[in-house]
Formats: sequence, structure tokens, C-alpha cells
Amino acid sequence: MDGHRDILDYNRHAWDRQVERGNRWIVPVGPEEVARARRGDWSIVLTPTRAVPHDWFPPLSGLDVLCLASGGGQQGPILAAAGAKVTVLDNSPNQLARDRLVADREGLDLAPVEGDMADLGMFPGGRFDLIVHPCSNGFAPDVRPVWREAFRVLRPGGTMLSGFANPVLYLFDEFARERGEFRVAHTIPYSDLASLGEEDRRRLADRDEPLAFGHTLGDQIGGQIEAGFALVGFYEDADPESLLGAYLPTFIATRSLKPGSS
Repeated sequence: MDGHRDILDYNRHAWDRQVERGNRWIVPVGPEEVARARRGDWSIVLTPTRAVPHDWFPPLSGLDVLCLASGGGQQGPILAAAGAKVTVLDNSPNQLARDRLVADREGLDLAPVEGDMADLGMFPGGRFDLIVHPCSNGFAPDVRPVWREAFRVLRPGGTMLSGFANPVLYLFDEFARERGEFRVAHTIPYSDLASLGEEDRRRLADRDEPLAFGHTLGDQIGGQIEAGFALVGFYEDADPESLLGAYLPTFIATRSLKPGSS
């Protein structure tokens, strides 16, 4: 692949196929969950299992929210049902179709937008009050532009809630890990393109897996600070379906603020 555009196109197709395969992160919420959210009984995740604390959110009523690289009909519809005005940006048309399906079914204030999380040029600066960015920047080859763009489109005093993988997750041979073996095979930062041989990449392609990238904590946390954010919240989570998750938390969530007042 020649560059960012090729990776974007490849991952768009892969995630479209994951929708067809029934990936667990692309199963849209049902009417019962939307009804509970309308009554004020709601939660979302940024990482595999742990619900985001409610005190991480500003009051949602009338809030302009960007669900960044968050298609699939999960977070966006819940936040819209809780009173927010939601824009969902994603690279996959099929994932956005899940958000549109729920929004049309439930009459929600939700706008799906196809685009690249690292280039939010379709939005003016200071457009949003809240950005919700669940684990997805592991599919971007460079995470720092994602943080810079998020900072630009957030209003002063706005909040960004983000989830991402602990880079230790990428140290091990994925196929060996699926057999229950932990074999250190890679360095961090990690890239499917640079770290895997042709046969392993073909095996991932046969499973319609998107290209993955393991970013350092310097890029994930330091990159937010470099973009201008102030980190004010942090927790860890583990995926119960991951063997490594039995030994240590493999995911991180952060709450960050853009300094200033709106």
C-alpha cells in the first residue's frame, strides 16, 4: 500500500464486511435501550466492558456531540436518546447505516457523516461540546493528527472521552495467542503492514480484518497533551474475551478537556 489513502480505503472495505459478519461492536442498540436512555437510564462504553462514569459527561440535553470513528449504532443513538444533538463520523458506510437505521426507527437527532478521523475538515473549529472516541484509533497509522483535529473542532471548555488499547496488546503473535500461547513477536509502535509477513497479512485479509496499528502511550497520552488537552480522568479495562486480559488491563480510557470557556 502506498499511503494513508490506501489504508483508509482498505479499512473501509474491511469494516463494511465486518458489519456483514456481525462483529459485536456493530450490533445496533434496540428499542428498549433507547427507551431507557430517554428516561435517563443510560450508559456507554469506550473500552470493552467498563461503563463510562456519568460524572465524566457534561449535561447532555441540547449538547453538540461528535461520536468520532464511532459508527455501528451503539454510542451515538444512546447519547441522542439522552438528549444530545449527535453527529457520528465513521469511515465505513455500512457502520453508519446502523446509526441511520436506529435514528430513523426511533426519531433521534443524529447525523451520520462518512469521513476520516484524522481529517475533520468538513467541520469548522469549535463545532462540538463533547467528543466521544471509543477504541478506534488503533486502525489509524498515525494517531497524533486525530488528537489535533479533535482539539480543533472542540469548543473551549469542551470534553473529549477516549478509549484505546494498551500497546502491550500488540507485542504478541496474534495467531499464537489465539492458540493460547504468548509469544513476543513485535515491537511498539506496531503496524500490521510492517510487522507481519505476507502470509499472516493474507490470513487477516481472508477474515476481513482491518489493518491495525499499536501506538505508544507517548502518542496516545502524550499526543493529547501535545495537541493542547488537559487530562483529568483515567481508568483501565480488560477484554474478557482476550487471553491477555486475564493477566492485566489491556485498554485505557481518558477524559480530557480543552482549556477555556465556551
